[in-house]
Amino acid sequence: MASQGIDALGQFELHPIFGSLGQSLKFTQSELMMVITAILVPIIFYFGMRKKAIIPGRYQAALEIFYEFVYGMVLGTIGEKGKNFFPFIFALFFYILIGNYIGLLPFSFAFTSHIVVTVSLALMVFILAIIVSIKNQGLKFFAHFMPAGAPILMAPLLVPIEILSYLSRPISLSIRLFANMVAGHVMIEMFAAFTIMLAAGLGLALGGFLGIFPILLNIALFALELLVGALQAYVFTILTCMYLQEAVEH
Repeated sequence: MASQGIDALGQFELHPIFGSLGQSLKFTQSELMMVITAILVPIIFYFGMRKKAIIPGRYQAALEIFYEFVYGMVLGTIGEKGKNFFPFIFALFFYILIGNYIGLLPFSFAFTSHIVVTVSLALMVFILAIIVSIKNQGLKFFAHFMPAGAPILMAPLLVPIEILSYLSRPISLSIRLFANMVAGHVMIEMFAAFTIMLAAGLGLALGGFLGIFPILLNIALFALELLVGALQAYVFTILTCMYLQEAVEH
């Protein structure tokens, strides 16, 4: 009976906020967290870099490390032409990273756990890659859907396969981020509920003693989720770099 009280997926339900105004605008906690993240990212870097100290403090040094990390990833993947896309990729990386982390705070909401958000981000990257491809390659872009050296008679079979493979990029890109965020939050919710159930079922004294073990496990899961949040932001960004690298190269 106790297990029926666990609603691990309830945390992903959307509810309008700000009363009747939020109801009419369909403004939910997901949109609120997206707005907060969009405001928070430039604020973090503004206050961290405004002093421009030659010998940086810990805060400025940490931000410079992040900057160099993303800059190195962009140039290492795309090349010199990647400098044109660095502001976009830099903002995308930290938007996803902060969004993943802000969802771990109490009474917050992980907007990256909603497929509509991750699909929107993936489609933005996908459409940008197509525009850059056509701009740099012209009509030769469409030649990529016919593998070089393949017999022309195989075109009716190979071209649809290549097109489907290309169109699957935003799907795989969005599902990877969405699925990892949902799985992590569900695990944390389940083990946290198990800790409370254990204390309630065995009594405060005995349950509290045995509850130490699931609490430690929850701490480990939370640390794992921090790692996953950073890793998923990196994976999303590095794949974006790879798609743009293909777009700028002939």
